[in-house]
Amino acid sequence: MNILKTLQSLNACHGPSGDEAEVASLLEKLAMPFVDECRRDTMGNLIAHKKGAGSRVLFAAHMDSIGFIATYIEKEGFVRFCKVGGLHAPDLIATPVRFKNGVRGVICLNEGVEPKEMTLEDLYIDIGAHDEEEARAMVGIGDTAVYDTPAFGAGDRLVSPYMDNRISCIVLLMAMEQFQKSENDLYFVFTVQEELGLRGAKTAAYAIDPDYGIAVDVTVSADELGSKHSGSSRLGGGAAIKVMDSSIICHPEMVSKLSALAGERGIDVQMDVIRSGGTDAGSIYTTKMGVLTGGISIPCRYVHTPQEMVDRGDVEACARLVCAFAEASL
Repeated sequence: MNILKTLQSLNACHGPSGDEAEVASLLEKLAMPFVDECRRDTMGNLIAHKKGAGSRVLFAAHMDSIGFIATYIEKEGFVRFCKVGGLHAPDLIATPVRFKNGVRGVICLNEGVEPKEMTLEDLYIDIGAHDEEEARAMVGIGDTAVYDTPAFGAGDRLVSPYMDNRISCIVLLMAMEQFQKSENDLYFVFTVQEELGLRGAKTAAYAIDPDYGIAVDVTVSADELGSKHSGSSRLGGGAAIKVMDSSIICHPEMVSKLSALAGERGIDVQMDVIRSGGTDAGSIYTTKMGVLTGGISIPCRYVHTPQEMVDRGDVEACARLVCAFAEASL
């Protein structure tokens, strides 16, 4: 699978939290050759099922992204917005964005506001309209927008908007592609509304009632300048085995199992401990009577900014580790 081309295809879809159908349609097309069936639940989660008589294993990667929603249109034609998920004002100035209907614009800062003092309320989207009437013909209140920045290679690294979490969706697809044989009953779930509180994973896990759950997501890289050790993993260090984040302390059995599988298959791994931020694991492990839950993470720089960065080797290592757990005797 060509990682960069697949990223570009996924990013061409409109998929902020709550409106993931375009992304789900493309992922279903890509996943269907490797599984027995695909279906979508009421929430919009895409569930790709590889049938087996053994343990039920759920792999979750959220397909939604953060974004913007139009809240007000100024008489000058500028569009005010609020956040869908975790946006940070300093990351956004001069960022190009794209609405679902194809209208494009750029994020701008109110004149006279110092960047160090700005909030999201000081920003607006300039869509090129001459006045309010023209703007309302282009964009409506409640319309959503996403980053419209490019995906490209930079040496061994990949740079793209929405690595969080489209790169993990690609990891699941790569694992399906590599998969050989297993007795396990496998569910590859592309979840919705993770950025708004791990919502899709909650309903999917309840319906599937897995014996084991693994959330695949990005994690904060500790090798950014000035990172202040907010995380434990780094780009190029291999797949990051989740130990703890603000949503979960992973079951020691899962940490040990993933570590052992990595050792058996010669997969480079590191430990993932972060001070803040969570993943779908937080919803999965409390399902019904509880689920043995772990996490496989891709170290990522500049999370939630218009351009995030991962290491190609880490992505490949994560796919191999997902595949190893899928094939394991559980």
